[in-house]
Amino acid sequence: MTTNTPLRVALSGLGTVGGGVIRLLDANRDLITRRAGRGIEVVAVSARDRSKDRGIDLTRFDWVDDTRELASHPQADVVVELIGGSDGPALTLARSTLAAGKGFVTANKAMLAHHGLELASAAEAAGVPLKFEAAVAGGIPVIKGLREGAAANAIGRVYGILNGTCNFILSKMEAEGRDFAEVLAEAQALGYAEADPSFDIDGVDAAHKLSILASIAFGTRPAFADVAATGVRHVIAADIAEAAALGYKVRLVGVAESGANGLFQRVHPHLVPIDHPLAHVTGSLNAVVAEGNFVGRLFFQGAGAGEGPTASAVVADLIDIARGEFGPPYAMPAASLTAEPKAESGERRARAYLRFTVEDKVGVLAEIAAAMRDAGVSIESLIQRGVAADGSVIVAIVTHEGPERSVAHALEKLRGSQSLAGQPLWMPILG
Repeated sequence: MTTNTPLRVALSGLGTVGGGVIRLLDANRDLITRRAGRGIEVVAVSARDRSKDRGIDLTRFDWVDDTRELASHPQADVVVELIGGSDGPALTLARSTLAAGKGFVTANKAMLAHHGLELASAAEAAGVPLKFEAAVAGGIPVIKGLREGAAANAIGRVYGILNGTCNFILSKMEAEGRDFAEVLAEAQALGYAEADPSFDIDGVDAAHKLSILASIAFGTRPAFADVAATGVRHVIAADIAEAAALGYKVRLVGVAESGANGLFQRVHPHLVPIDHPLAHVTGSLNAVVAEGNFVGRLFFQGAGAGEGPTASAVVADLIDIARGEFGPPYAMPAASLTAEPKAESGERRARAYLRFTVEDKVGVLAEIAAAMRDAGVSIESLIQRGVAADGSVIVAIVTHEGPERSVAHALEKLRGSQSLAGQPLWMPILG
C-alpha cells in the first residue's frame, strides 16, 4: 500500500556515487515509489565543495556545510554516507545518526570493517536500520543474498574476487602478456586505479570486504585485523603465462572459512582452475561464491564499483527502509555474533604454485629440490624456461597437496640463497 509520507533522505558526499544516487532517484522515481510503497526524497546534501558543477540541480535540497550536522537535520529520516574513510567525519556521522534514532545507509567498507560491531549494536539499541549493501561488491546483492536468501543455511565457505582494480590488471596482463607496472599505469589513466593504488593492489580493500562477508556468513564478529592480505604487485607476466600453460588463471581471491580451529580469512593471489566460474570473471567485475549445506554453491557476479551499480545498491537499501524491512545488520543480533579465534594457515592443505627467478648455473635446481624435500614438500611438476636478457631463469613448481607450513618452511630454507634473484612467489591453487 502506498503512503503519502515519503522517506526523507540526507545525503553526505556528492562524488561519483552520491551524484549517481540522485540521478537514479530522479530517473526511476515512479518505479521506486511503487516498489517502496512510498516516495523517497532527498531533502539535504553535504559535500566539501559547494561551488563544484556536478551536473545535477542541487538548489532543491538544503545544503549543509558541516556533514556531521546531517545527523540532526530536522527533516531527515535516513542519512546516507558516501564520503569514505574508516574514522573521521564518516564515523562521527554514523554514530551521531544512530544516536539520533535515524536510519543509516553506507557504502563505507573500511568503516564497517573497523567499527561494524559497534555500529550494529548502536543501530539495534536504537531500533533503526543500518544498511550497507553497497559496501561489498558494488551492485551485486551479495549482502542481501547471504543475510536473507541463504539465511537457513550453514555456510561452509565464502570466497571470491572482491576488487575490480586488481581483476582488471590481472585480466589485462593475461590477455596482452604485459607486465604489472605497465598495466597498472594504464588502469590509473583509465580511472580504474587511484593515484595511490596501495589499498587495491595490496589487498586491503578486498580484506575489508571479506571481513564483512565472513561476519554475515558465519555469525562471527567482524575481524578485519585477522585477515591476512597479500596483493598482486609481485605477480609478473611469466606467472600468468605459466598458469595458462597449466590450465589456470591468476585471480586475487579472498577466502573465509569457519572451522574447529577458528575463523580463517585470507586475501591472496590464487591459481584458479580454468573450469571454475571465477576463472571467467574478467575486467573490473566482482564475483562471490558461497557454499551452503542445503542450497549448495551460490554464485554472484556483476559490477563491483562505479556510479550506476553502487548507487543501485544504495537505493535498494533505501527501498527496504521505506518498506520497513530491516533486521540485524549482520543477519543476527550483534550480541549473538561470536568472537572466533584466528585460524592459522599452517595446517591448511592445498596444492601450490611457486615461482623462482634464479641464476642460470649448475646446481640451482638441485638446491631448490633439496629445500622442498627437506621441508616435506612433494613436487608435482617443475618447469624451467629459457634464459632472459639479464641471465636469469624462471623456475616454476607445482606441488602436490600438503600442509602450507611445509611450503613456508621450504621457502625459509631458501631465503638468502645466492642462487635466487629476488624473492620467490607463492600462490595457493584454489581447490
